[in-house]
Amino acid sequence: MKKHALLFSLITLLFLSQGSHSFCGFYVAKADSKLFNQSSRVVMTRDGDRTVLTMSNDFKGDVRDFAVVIPVPTFLEREQIHITNNALLDHLDSYSAPRLVEYFDEDPCMLRIMKRGMVATAPMEDTEIQRQAEALGVTIEASYTVGEYDILILSAKQSNGLITWLKQNGYRIPEGAEPVVNSYLKQDMRFFVAKVNLEEQAKLGFSNLRPIQVAFESPKFMLPIRLGMINAEGPQELFIYTLTRKGRVETTNYRTVKIPTGMELPEFIKNNFGNFYQDMFNTQVEKENRRAVFLEYAWDMNWCDPCAADPLSDQELKELGVFWIPDPMLPNDPPTTRKIMPQPKEVFITRLHVRYDQQHFPEDLFFQETGDRQNFQARYVIRHPWKGETNCPAAEEYQEKILPRRQQEEIKTLATLTGWDIHSIRKKIPGIKPVEEVPWWKKLWDD
Repeated sequence: MKKHALLFSLITLLFLSQGSHSFCGFYVAKADSKLFNQSSRVVMTRDGDRTVLTMSNDFKGDVRDFAVVIPVPTFLEREQIHITNNALLDHLDSYSAPRLVEYFDEDPCMLRIMKRGMVATAPMEDTEIQRQAEALGVTIEASYTVGEYDILILSAKQSNGLITWLKQNGYRIPEGAEPVVNSYLKQDMRFFVAKVNLEEQAKLGFSNLRPIQVAFESPKFMLPIRLGMINAEGPQELFIYTLTRKGRVETTNYRTVKIPTGMELPEFIKNNFGNFYQDMFNTQVEKENRRAVFLEYAWDMNWCDPCAADPLSDQELKELGVFWIPDPMLPNDPPTTRKIMPQPKEVFITRLHVRYDQQHFPEDLFFQETGDRQNFQARYVIRHPWKGETNCPAAEEYQEKILPRRQQEEIKTLATLTGWDIHSIRKKIPGIKPVEEVPWWKKLWDD
């Protein structure tokens, strides 16, 4: 009896595994952040008051024109600043990107139902820079060279003095920045400013600007975005990836809205998924009056379904600042403490996508960790029709009724999500059969 029970359990487990596999379909395409112009990517690793911020942008042009000015809540020592690689953010982006999966209808005759499923200036001597700063009420609290960046930590008494000093030292500060800068100074925030050190960049051999990381402690779980909007040419795209312990992250001062997901779409979307997702996102932004932050992914880092990319390794997570992952035991550790099996990752990833400008996002972004560990992903489905022989009543019904109705629903869904013209969509689906619309009043009474 025990052997039979064990065999039954194994068979049941096998069937469940196969069913789970078929449910997730085949991953065929993704919509990563590279689809969107003027986009920046930020990773926020957060536990308690400890935050590690990884910042990347799509700056294009002469690196001598690059500079960044970021409000930070506290003084930063040299060891709190780090330069990492773009490949790390690319991996995180691919892992969490909206994805397309496909299914294939089975033979209807088999009676099996598939589950649906800034300008650089000549350098000045440090003493001259210090004197100039002091005269304007600016304090250079620290000066570091980290990787290919020259970094200053500044504080100031007045916003106009700070802006004047930044302009005199080659930082492009747009008109109208003073009220924003002043609001940060009133919060006792400092300013992290960075330029590219051309000699160090040439020595290191990097052609692209690498992401900058800062680690600090602050009770505020927030991301300052207002300063970057002042001279922006139109709305900006921002992708925020949070890595936390307890669960999903959401904004507290703006609505966090789940992007539409789970829809079935026509087959031709397989080769047009990027265009679909761009237009769908544009439509959702307008639907929410341009004032929402969109949730695109929320998932336990231990697994994914389907996987648009492999989950991040412990080493990659540590590089992004996940400080609470325990170090692996060394081979000479006592046997009682050595870890034999890999330990689950206590990491939850949230991907947020926001299109913002001054008019619709007048405040910085503030966040909270909700503790909700329910998985969510932007996932879309295409189902390929059965194209074999139709030699049974079930197959005839499938070809004449079920498939045409499904295709019409897919067309309507696609038009609603994207705003595309429904007649243009129909033209892209060869051989589609029209479905006779039943007047609503015919469904009212049985007689």
